Amino acid sequence: MVLNNTEPHQLNLGRKPDWLRARVPGGPGYERLREIVDTHGLHTVCKEAACPNMGECWNRGTATIMILGDTCTRACGFCNVKTGRPAEVDQDEPRRVAESIALMGLGHVVITCVDRDDLADGGAAIWAETIERVHEACPETSVECLIGDHQGHHDQLDAIIAARPEILSHNMETVRRMHPAVRPQARYDRSIDVLQHIRESGLVTKTGIMVGIGERDDEVFELMQDLRNAADIHILTVGQYLQPTRNHLPIDRWVTPASFDEYREAGLKMGFSVVESGPLVRSSYHAEEQAARLSPTQRAVKEGMDQLLEGAKKGEPPSLPNVTE
Repeated sequence: MVLNNTEPHQLNLGRKPDWLRARVPGGPGYERLREIVDTHGLHTVCKEAACPNMGECWNRGTATIMILGDTCTRACGFCNVKTGRPAEVDQDEPRRVAESIALMGLGHVVITCVDRDDLADGGAAIWAETIERVHEACPETSVECLIGDHQGHHDQLDAIIAARPEILSHNMETVRRMHPAVRPQARYDRSIDVLQHIRESGLVTKTGIMVGIGERDDEVFELMQDLRNAADIHILTVGQYLQPTRNHLPIDRWVTPASFDEYREAGLKMGFSVVESGPLVRSSYHAEEQAARLSPTQRAVKEGMDQLLEGAKKGEPPSLPNVTE
């Protein structure tokens, strides 16, 4: 058992299920994107966090850019990004990020970052400049930003909010009980407050969680309800936790596709506009990027996301009926 999870579950996980098999990186799109990233000296969370979708996404020409360096000041129990003393902030990074995104020709881009608790503003100024430069260089590209908690400082959050990304995301990652082990330098209620503050700004608000790290299903549903009650979140992603190395928290269980369907259905009933839930789903894994193989469920998710993005581009308050199957 993991961290006092008393719910019956599989103690011997065995080999990885077939539904978690990911595509091996390669293909012309992959090589083109790698060249752009390498030429511009950029970091991607795809590589740093060993994302299982890297081969698929890169071959389609999409990646999640990671700013503020490649070294995090925190040591979360699930994350493969290296921890330590970060280098000085690269002041030219916002320009290079915008230039690379323009070359990629993306309709939608996701940008994330390492935590920079060593900086007085937590990196908020670089965040704001990056968003502004991308908007200038790529006016037709919607920008989604996945930020840290900035230790709960609303002034830092406001600097990022003022740059008006189309979607502003902060991941809860796990249930309340698991936070001390999974996110030891974060706080459950602080992250709820961050999301609530973003939501009150009028931006499309998003968060992501992972399962299979020791939580119980009732705790997952409680977390989802907290997100609806306190922060009125628009978009929720739910994916399987995969242990990066033996030094990270162990996998507690393989969550079945049927269970992910249950999370999605429950979330939609609670009032989330979009719920993307599946074994390989990550916070930057979008249904719109799956257009070539849309199922009825994925098509509904895509339509919901498209409506949210269109409204955000026009500066309209985020409002959308629940996406249903």
